[in-house]
Amino acid sequence: MHPVKKESFVTDERINVDPKGYIRAVDEYRAADFGLYMARPANHPRFGYLESWLIPEMGLRANIFHFRPHIDITQDFYFDVADISVDEQTWITRDLYVDLVSLTGRPIEVLDIDELAAACSSGLITAAEAERAIETTLDAVDGISRHGDDPMAWLASRGIQLTWADPAEITLCPAE
Repeated sequence: MHPVKKESFVTDERINVDPKGYIRAVDEYRAADFGLYMARPANHPRFGYLESWLIPEMGLRANIFHFRPHIDITQDFYFDVADISVDEQTWITRDLYVDLVSLTGRPIEVLDIDELAAACSSGLITAAEAERAIETTLDAVDGISRHGDDPMAWLASRGIQLTWADPAEITLCPAE
């Protein structure tokens, strides 16, 4: 069982410190009243660019992974259930293990509930954190389902309009 993944988003330095401690250059940070947008290259073997919205009030990090051409994954959005805090120019996420995978128009897929339970059992997160993760997951699944399995429609119904880069304008970073 892995410990809680923590990540930092340092807006004034335009860097993202990933869960392994690697410092990543960020192409764009954009703040909104409901959260923070980040876009950056990624030298990951499966994807070459990452876009994320941190939405503290919802306990969600919404992601679009721009997969490499040889990777056969069908998803629109990937959500991490997370605690998100802001301290001046630094945003911090603590991933609470549960993930939601969306292909608009299809039921949302919930992943890693077993990891959440194991993390709670082993003391990596508190019972209150596990309960918050479950409540966030249930709220998201219910809301997305009620909006035609469209997470962007659900978020828009809550006053959250996420904007994303034009995929034609994104250049994938080479893989390591």
